[in-house]
Amino acid sequence: MARRKKVYEGKAKILYEGPEPGTLIQYFKDDAAQSEQAPNQGTDGKGLEGKGVLNNRLSEFFMAGLNAIGVPTHFMRRLNMREQLVRMAEILPVDVVVRNFAAGEISQRLGIPEGTALPRPIVEYYYKDEKLGSPMVAEEHIVAFGWANQQDLDDMVALALRVNDFLSGVMLGVGVRLMDFRIEVGRIWEGDYMRLIVADEISPDNCRLWDLRGLETPDREGQVREPGPLNDVYTELARRLGVLPSNVTHTTKPTLIN
Repeated sequence: MARRKKVYEGKAKILYEGPEPGTLIQYFKDDAAQSEQAPNQGTDGKGLEGKGVLNNRLSEFFMAGLNAIGVPTHFMRRLNMREQLVRMAEILPVDVVVRNFAAGEISQRLGIPEGTALPRPIVEYYYKDEKLGSPMVAEEHIVAFGWANQQDLDDMVALALRVNDFLSGVMLGVGVRLMDFRIEVGRIWEGDYMRLIVADEISPDNCRLWDLRGLETPDREGQVREPGPLNDVYTELARRLGVLPSNVTHTTKPTLIN
């Protein structure tokens, strides 16, 4: 079968024309996405063999779960090991980041020790421009430059916090702490009605995850292990959530590609 027309290619995904108007095929690559919310890769921009397969399954799991509880997303269905059918959306030029615990950039910026629980989930916005380093922006910037209006911002916060509640609960259930995450938000039209949806993907590429399992059990030296980044995050998270493909095992887990 001939490959459909390519619409867009990023570091971690390729979008192709979908089989029906208003749809796209999202293909997951093995390349590492550059994200402050994806510190567990340890790849320095290199690829991870098999990562695209796992991210396809993981994003399907999270997006389908959000759809099921009434949080709208662009996800329609998974097509194969690396592709899924999604709704076409107008992506807002602002990433939304939700932080539950201090880590990474916020710890460096404000001097808060990593792992500190924040008083409440903090929502931040980052302008999507890699040439500028995706700078953090305020609501005033977003409204003033016409990237979104105030109602959009209110809806974005509500959407992000619902995603946070869902992801935090799911992750905690498998012994993982959701430190922070990033989502993209898109606009879709249904007749004359416009609404915002969660787009792109939800995977370890845009989440910071710490392992909570075994914290109560002393190691051989009698020390209780502190929380820290989840090792082998793609395979281990897929295994804990029960979505690890049968042909991806401990012997074929993602490996570094030079």
